Amino acid sequence: MSNPEHHEDKAKVLAAFGGKKGLIDSGIPSVIFLVVFNVTDELQSALFASVAVSALLTIIRLAMRETIQHAVSGLIGSLICAWFANRTGNASDLYIPKLLTNLGYGSVYLIANLAGWPILGLLLGPILGENLQWRKDPARARAYKRASWLWVGMFFARIAVQYPIYRSGNVNLLGTVNLAMGYPLFLATAYGSWMILKTVPTTKVSEK
Repeated sequence: MSNPEHHEDKAKVLAAFGGKKGLIDSGIPSVIFLVVFNVTDELQSALFASVAVSALLTIIRLAMRETIQHAVSGLIGSLICAWFANRTGNASDLYIPKLLTNLGYGSVYLIANLAGWPILGLLLGPILGENLQWRKDPARARAYKRASWLWVGMFFARIAVQYPIYRSGNVNLLGTVNLAMGYPLFLATAYGSWMILKTVPTTKVSEK
């Protein structure tokens, strides 16, 4: 029999990672760029289409009175990526900010894990109602650390695979691999994290 608390916690974790709409808002612009660039072979057209879609998603979320956090993040990300590519005229440079972002996140997750403050614990602890009490629970702390190692692996795997492709200048291959290591790898890592965390009960917050 499924545990209702597990379902509730799973929903909270999914929401913390942006939810389905958050994934759509942050990912569609990259797909649009790759498609338009392949069809037109024009960098400016592809960049314009990507930014326009991001702006449209933000407007739609506003009109529907839904959270615009991820739509705005996607728009800002698209503008930054477009600026990099437009500055050099090299379509591959669209992916520089994404490589730097993975390097930054990967480094933060790595350092935090080595310091004994796994990022997932800091992010999910308050959401799951255990705050930072999990640090006093060795089993729960180990679970957060193991789950956070998955994210370290994901971020650095993206760099290890995509940076050599970026250096080669193969825009189509880079865009395809970026997409393949985007949603699928993200969802697999999130699912793996959940599978690890659900094996250890959340730490109960003591009431004084």
